[in-house]
Amino acid sequence: MEIPWQQVNPETLTGIIEAFVLREGTDYGDHEKSLQQKVDDVRAQLECGEAVLVWSELHETVNILPANHRFDDE
Repeated sequence: MEIPWQQVNPETLTGIIEAFVLREGTDYGDHEKSLQQKVDDVRAQLECGEAVLVWSELHETVNILPANHRFDDE
């Protein structure tokens, strides 16, 4: 189920984004970015609609996915 990011408390949203960018295996290309730069990049993707917040009822977790991603457990 998609969660409108605008309805999430700003501090909570920042925590969700930070957890997302700190996950092992997240790749940001050839140039290293600071945590704040990564958080800002993901926030910008949410704001422009390139990414969405998704709640998985199956796993009881929140994730950030590309807006065009299809998920099965909504």
